[in-house]
Amino acid sequence: KRRMLLWDALQISRYIEDQLRKLKEVKFIETAGSIRRRKATVGDIDILAVADEKDALKIMEHFASLPEVKEVLVKGAKKTSVIFKTEKQETQVDLRIFRENEIGAALQYFTGSKQHNVHLREIAKENKLKINEYGVYKVDTGEKIAGETEESVYKAVGMDWIPPEMREDRGEIELALEHKLPKLVELKDIKGDMHVHSTWTDGLFSIKEIADFILKNYKYEYIVMTDHSKSQRVAHGLDEEKLLQEIEEIKQINKMLGLNFIKKGTEVDILLDGSLDLSDEVLAKLDWVVASIHSHFSRDNTDRILKAMENPYVNAIGHLTGRLIGIREGYPVDIDAVIKKAKETGTALEINAQPLRMDIDDIWIRKCVEEGVKLVISTDAHNLGNFAYMELGVGLARRGWATKKDIINTRKWEDVQKFVNEKRKKMGGVLVGD
Repeated sequence: KRRMLLWDALQISRYIEDQLRKLKEVKFIETAGSIRRRKATVGDIDILAVADEKDALKIMEHFASLPEVKEVLVKGAKKTSVIFKTEKQETQVDLRIFRENEIGAALQYFTGSKQHNVHLREIAKENKLKINEYGVYKVDTGEKIAGETEESVYKAVGMDWIPPEMREDRGEIELALEHKLPKLVELKDIKGDMHVHSTWTDGLFSIKEIADFILKNYKYEYIVMTDHSKSQRVAHGLDEEKLLQEIEEIKQINKMLGLNFIKKGTEVDILLDGSLDLSDEVLAKLDWVVASIHSHFSRDNTDRILKAMENPYVNAIGHLTGRLIGIREGYPVDIDAVIKKAKETGTALEINAQPLRMDIDDIWIRKCVEEGVKLVISTDAHNLGNFAYMELGVGLARRGWATKKDIINTRKWEDVQKFVNEKRKKMGGVLVGD
């Protein structure tokens, strides 16, 4: 059975939550499992609700009769499982109902991961406690000491509450015992989107439409237009002359808005020999440069990326591994070498939040965090709906234990500019604004 993309799973779980919230009998509802841990792909969907025993069947009835339910697998007052059908796929959704004094333990249990829970139960056992989906109990007396909230469950075994994205048994339990968990980056920390395409290349909306939409719907302080460079013929990539025209348009729109809101950028192709698809002279005029590979996916592309990072004007490497989830594996790349070079040169690595990309993944994000390599969370938006993917990117960053200071686009623009100029200075480029 194919796993589905996190974005698709979130749409389903949120729709079901919204439908069930309409019932006054539902006191609380939340999705658990790998969706709550923000894994890039999801198997089944687990939803937990709180209701009184007498209302459980009515709620299950309502759930099982949603128009998208193709088949009911199990129907009971405590658990009902259905096959839910959308245009894209069919997926199993389980709804479980708990009491108010159990929901914390249930959420903890059904969020996982399995390894995290196994480790947690070992620690409970050492403390003569037993944990299950209904609560935390003293082994000798059977007395229940926690269960209403997740915080109480973790506290019962001497731990701080652990963000769901960290629950993979990768050292988070030890940190929680020592009260040393990091404060992870949050969606509200993001100050702008730094990888955006417009109708100048393969985007569906004009720069003006994008700016108006973002100013109306997001609390961002900036967006960076990063249209493709010339070797991307399919995407109508821009040559130097066209890019200079786009820069002029950006200046005019900013003037019209009375804000320096839209920043000048490009997603420049890294060519086969590691050189870039646009001249340094033009790159120097930009505020932010993303360099990406869009060709030769079967070779080991480490050499191309390392060479591109030596260019003083390259600020981030886009979708580093080139993977498309369920469609193609990423090309071979020595990510350790890339991280080392990123650190040496002052280049950031992108967390591309496109549902099919989610690239780089959590393991590598964590390595960047440990090495002090900066990251940028971008939607790579090609239409207005894509800007919502930022939430996926933040979830992925949190899975890699990233904090606000690790992420470039949590900074005010003058601090982004400092980052850009530090590299230009170090690598012998012209400073921004010179």
